[in-house]
Amino acid sequence: MSDKKALTEKLYGEMSQSGDIDTLVETYFTEDFVEHEEIPGLEATGREVPKMMFRMMRQAMPDIHAEVDLMIEEDDKVVAYGTFVGTHTGEFMGMPGNGNSVRIPFTDILQWQDGKIAGHWGVSDMSAIFAPTE
Repeated sequence: MSDKKALTEKLYGEMSQSGDIDTLVETYFTEDFVEHEEIPGLEATGREVPKMMFRMMRQAMPDIHAEVDLMIEEDDKVVAYGTFVGTHTGEFMGMPGNGNSVRIPFTDILQWQDGKIAGHWGVSDMSAIFAPTE
């Protein structure tokens, strides 16, 4: 496994376990990180974007974890395809928690620079939170 793929796998693992989101983002994201994904209602820029997204997802689904099914590396980028899995217990995008298990498919493109993420493009099917798995 390449260094970039190993870092990507480590990031998803720590994102699923770490309660210290600030340290997680400071460890894995460059200071001049660029978010290329349009996130409705989110006015943040730079490293504040992943901090806000990780907090929002963790508050809505405290047991959230990523199941990565596929990683493809090309030059300085790693494409990760997988599913965020968790129990919807807190408010998420205006929807109150309901205790249902959810699976949110995602595709991320992470641009790595000197062992940190310099850019992100992604698509997540957040509507999946409305379709519980149980």
